[in-house]
Amino acid sequence: MTESWVNSAQRIGADLHLDMPGSGGRRAALIQALREAVAGGRLAPGTRLPPYRSLAADLGVARNTVADAYAELVAEGWLTARQGSGTRVAERVEPPARDAVRVPGKAPARARGPRHDLRQGTPDASAFPRAAWAASYRRALQGAPSEAFGPGDPAGRPELRRALAAYLARARGVRTEPGRIVICSGFAHALRLLFGQGGGGVLDGPLAVEAYGLGFHRELLAAAGVRTVPLALDEHGALVAGLGRERAVLLTPAHQFPTGGPLRPERRAAVIDWARARGAVVLEDDYDGEFRYDRKPVGALQGLDPERVVYVGSVSKSLSPALRLGWMVLPERYVAPVLAAKGEREGWASVPEQLALADFVGSGSYDRHVRRMRQQYRRRRDRLVGALAAHAPHIQVSGIAAGLHAVLRLPPGTERTAVKAAVWQGIALDGLAAFRHPETGMRADDGLVVGYATPPEHAFGAALEALCGVLPPP
Repeated sequence: MTESWVNSAQRIGADLHLDMPGSGGRRAALIQALREAVAGGRLAPGTRLPPYRSLAADLGVARNTVADAYAELVAEGWLTARQGSGTRVAERVEPPARDAVRVPGKAPARARGPRHDLRQGTPDASAFPRAAWAASYRRALQGAPSEAFGPGDPAGRPELRRALAAYLARARGVRTEPGRIVICSGFAHALRLLFGQGGGGVLDGPLAVEAYGLGFHRELLAAAGVRTVPLALDEHGALVAGLGRERAVLLTPAHQFPTGGPLRPERRAAVIDWARARGAVVLEDDYDGEFRYDRKPVGALQGLDPERVVYVGSVSKSLSPALRLGWMVLPERYVAPVLAAKGEREGWASVPEQLALADFVGSGSYDRHVRRMRQQYRRRRDRLVGALAAHAPHIQVSGIAAGLHAVLRLPPGTERTAVKAAVWQGIALDGLAAFRHPETGMRADDGLVVGYATPPEHAFGAALEALCGVLPPP
């Protein structure tokens, strides 16, 4: 036996007939009835549903019953909820395959890409400076000495190390010289060189790490036999006063990944004092240090003590992760051990690309590209903040105005629902919990890590609209 309910046209503009099963709980019955109405086409995409209070009064059920039913259907992708627009029938998409769920730091297997890619960690691929890079590549190849195409130096091409020493000193406040720079293929490669594979690296553990960070890096360290100790965070970065007997600490001081706070000045000084007193070392991951939007970028921590900080950077965020070019600026005592770990026939970064990057930096093209992308990403972040203010004012963006991603703070208990809703709507993004160290004692806050740099410019507006549609209601 079923119960029928007809909503008045005055409330949503059209009569709505729902068949409510007489058996079972009222919440489950309402979910089933609404799901069948959408699947059968009786509720068209965009149809606005009654407010919780109105529907609850018509059905004679508790308001929370209706709220829970709507939330479940939002999570499943049948409905969307947006501040000021109410709850509506979603523009339905087929749910992605099970293997489309992303593990942060690892490449997912996908039958097809998402409709809207808001994953953190990658720049706008369509903005790669093809013409300027091609010009640098051509000049570099034409001017390169013949020996550049023979057996190479494991430290990397001297042209690139000279260009980087000058650039990093000017733009990031790094104190170094070419002989203390070792070229690598990115931050993960730097970790492998420093800690070895299966033990016996230049450095050993235990290693303090920030309580939130890339799980891929923790897995890499675990495979090398390095125990990581989580270090609590607040809005001012890592709580370095919690450092103890660890041999090293890994920090993202310019822009904590992913929560977004910078390491405040007194903590910068304190971690250097700790390293000096303990004979320890600080690993500085300057993954997006050039991209600060509310002020001039803060200089690198390395400038406070070049003999206690290993500075690591790359072009993965500024140019493209496809280039596989990074660098370590090392304390003098670590240069020879790192080169020995790299070996004479190690899979180095491509020499022609090293030469091209040296020209790209030396000619000023890199500065021009970074300035252009800084303006573009600032506009995108502003658009994200503006969209939230208009459609979901209860959702706040945490952290400083910097980088290529933002963390949206969600009401407690809503992260899993929001991530599930995003997957159903073809939106690729990460929940904050995915970056949490499994042994941290910090309170688990709910949030979404949204990469606003990833979509091409023409698709960004639609991506924002879709994102607002899966955010939980207040």
